[in-house]
Amino acid sequence: MIRLNNISYQYPNSDFQLVIETMQIEKGKKTAIIGPSGFGKTTMLNLIAGILLPQTGNIYIGDRTINRFSDKERREYRIKEIGFVFQDFKLLSYLTVFDNILLPLRINHAMQMDSDSKTKAIEVATALDIRNKLYKYPSKLSHGERQRVAIGRALLNKPPILLADEPTGNLDPDNKTHILEILYKYVTDYEATLITVTHDHELLKGFDKIIDFKDLHTAE
Repeated sequence: MIRLNNISYQYPNSDFQLVIETMQIEKGKKTAIIGPSGFGKTTMLNLIAGILLPQTGNIYIGDRTINRFSDKERREYRIKEIGFVFQDFKLLSYLTVFDNILLPLRINHAMQMDSDSKTKAIEVATALDIRNKLYKYPSKLSHGERQRVAIGRALLNKPPILLADEPTGNLDPDNKTHILEILYKYVTDYEATLITVTHDHELLKGFDKIIDFKDLHTAE
């Protein structure tokens, strides 16, 4: 279970402040976060991932308080337990699809890169229908294919928590359906927790829980 209690976060030199009195996300469920742009939904995902630290309050993953982790502990937590599908993909243009999927292992020594890792990357690419793109560069891919590479990277280590920031943004209906099927199947197969930020209310029927960010105590 993920819990946020009495959270406040403010970027330096910004008037915006994210305030969440309480939020709870059940383990093994698919949760959608909705709300207008600029309300701090992406900031909230970054807090759960340990990328950002709140100025006040605590973030609990089970019985652990992740904002009290050391920098090293937060890095290891992210690589081992978090799969993050970023809104802008964050693919490196000079790396092939194969190396983009493997990137978390190349930049973090919390988990070792070995032949098994490379086999898993191929398996993930196969499941995402991009195995034939493994040695192409992002510039040669369609928008939907780049999205699948980003998802493949997030799923590589079979993390128990999957964070997806607008994972179907700017995709056509067929690609939207395919991406959601991949994410839902992952949750079912691995009893993972999925937290998805979305503006697309047509997607909500497949989620177990919907949280409207306007109902949380967000302030400016």
